[in-house]
Amino acid sequence: MTDPTSDGLMKAVVDRYLKSGDFNGLYLDTDVDSELVGVAKGLVADGKFQVMVSEVDYPNPHIRPWPSRRTIESQIESLDELSGAGYGVVLYPTPLALKGVRVPARLKGLPFATAMAKGRGTLEVAYFSFDVLEPYRNDPRYRFRYGDFGVDMGIGDEAYLDETELERDKVSLSHLGFAYDLAGYDRTDEETPIVRRVAAFYGDLAKLTPEHQQRWKSYQVAEDGLEPHPAWWMTQMGHWADGIGPFDYLFLQLENLNALWTGAFGEALFKHTDRPEEFGWLLRPSQREWDEFIVQLDKVLSENIRHDALDAVGAPRKDKSDQNLGTLSRLSAFLEDKGIESATVKDLMQPLRSIRQARQRPAHALRANITDKSFVHRQVALLEDLNDTLRELARWLSTHPKNRGWKSHFEPDNYYRM
Repeated sequence: MTDPTSDGLMKAVVDRYLKSGDFNGLYLDTDVDSELVGVAKGLVADGKFQVMVSEVDYPNPHIRPWPSRRTIESQIESLDELSGAGYGVVLYPTPLALKGVRVPARLKGLPFATAMAKGRGTLEVAYFSFDVLEPYRNDPRYRFRYGDFGVDMGIGDEAYLDETELERDKVSLSHLGFAYDLAGYDRTDEETPIVRRVAAFYGDLAKLTPEHQQRWKSYQVAEDGLEPHPAWWMTQMGHWADGIGPFDYLFLQLENLNALWTGAFGEALFKHTDRPEEFGWLLRPSQREWDEFIVQLDKVLSENIRHDALDAVGAPRKDKSDQNLGTLSRLSAFLEDKGIESATVKDLMQPLRSIRQARQRPAHALRANITDKSFVHRQVALLEDLNDTLRELARWLSTHPKNRGWKSHFEPDNYYRM
């Protein structure tokens, strides 16, 4: 039985919040004493309590995802409605109520858990410099899977079950998103910066070990002007994203081209159309990262084209000097043979050839591992040009008589450049 006084209810709510383990609130059901409801209303009016209900705030009111987005009057109205039908309400202490309250000793050395103990919500977002992810991607103990709008990373099963591995490193974060600072960005100028950040929920960060919380804290950046990527945020809130990003779009077009080439000529154009798990945005704007990205990109493009598919359309294997032709030259020759003007073919093939040429340069030169923030912008621009080429090639192949009526298995509503 909760003490129906202001001090008694305050202690009950704060104790529940700090001692529950997951920063849960105090539940009041529909049979709660009216005197206690009156005390709660007063504390809400004073800005010391927040009211969460499943119908309007968040499906699970036993976690506070963020500071209440309702007015104090609306929260008090939820308390007034307690005597009717419904699940009940959950009370949470505000930062004002927690001011001066001693943080539990068990949270020492846990900066994100401490932030929640001071009133941060479970789904409030903290932001970090992008290279916070680098050690996890480079450490074979962790599985690391890129998405266009976020990352899943965590300790692998083998390392997790290995008793010789340090417990402090057995961590996972499966809901990491991206955010962007575009204050200095000009789409027409590749020298202007795109600053990509990592977005993580306080509730997830609070579950990391002390060593990893301290590490993430050292990479934290100010949240001024930052917002999570809208497509990532939609998925975290239980909705389908309204579009796809450039990497997923690239592999969608590879699937489309395979279907169209097979429909027209009986052979798949590409050997593989699956996205490698670690294939994604540059984690650090360095020459080494850029070169590795270019190598991967060329592998899924020119190196991935099947000579059998080009044989099926009669594309020449040798040039006039009897030298073997590469896949891109054979594809260009086929397009020109079908009546497409050479200038158009040249423009169409330019992104593919640029990637091939960029891949060849590192193999023949010593290159300093310079840091160049324009690499991030260049990666976005290159993917956009490449996807334009693949989409145009698919559009042309869809006009083949054998592909009449063909439709892609997926047509995204939006294309996100980054």
